[in-house]
Amino acid sequence: MQIDPLIDGTLIKRYKRFLADIELSDGNMITAHCPNTGSMTQCKTPGSPVKISYNPNPKRKYHYTWQYVKVKGLWCCVNTILANKLAGEAIRNQRLSSLKNYQSIKAEQKYGENSRIDFLLENDNERCYVEVKNVTLTDDMKTAIFPDAVTLRGQKHLKELMNQIKLGHRAVMMYVVQRQEAEYFDAAREIDPQYAMLLEEAIEAGVEIICCRVKTEGSSNIYINSEISFRKRS
Repeated sequence: MQIDPLIDGTLIKRYKRFLADIELSDGNMITAHCPNTGSMTQCKTPGSPVKISYNPNPKRKYHYTWQYVKVKGLWCCVNTILANKLAGEAIRNQRLSSLKNYQSIKAEQKYGENSRIDFLLENDNERCYVEVKNVTLTDDMKTAIFPDAVTLRGQKHLKELMNQIKLGHRAVMMYVVQRQEAEYFDAAREIDPQYAMLLEEAIEAGVEIICCRVKTEGSSNIYINSEISFRKRS
């Protein structure tokens, strides 16, 4: 996936969840939209190199959008909207072996109790519900972990997927890992033990787990490169 040409900068601070002050390479200071509602642990250190996009649309309050931050020498995409776009691209191009050959692929479909599923895949005799989560946090052992803060919304999504299993459908929790050094994935039970417990229940109930690692090439090419294993840490 090609994204807008990116501008280099240095993170000054992230605040109010949706805002970030950034110093551009020419010394100018700007405020950018931060498209990530999580705590962004490891991704909001002042002084970190960042990349932002620019959109002069007069209807936008903030013309700059924060896209990448460099963590441990590697670029990490912080834009959670891109995670869904990357997942959709990989599914439609049949790059994920377990999600191939569906006749219909629909995004943002209503289901369950006042919820929307990220992707609904359908064949003549099967429905597959796919929920996507963006992962930007790792532990010290090259394991990507989710969530980076307590997520009641994430807990709700796991329950909704389990309900779809009970109804006889297929359900998939897909984690899009933005940390290129990550070799495994696990739940961040030390951050949200309830989510970790529900994830284990979901797996036992039949919800499938797909963990995909993102590759960033150059300054604007980003795509799902490979799948990594789900491995419970001791």
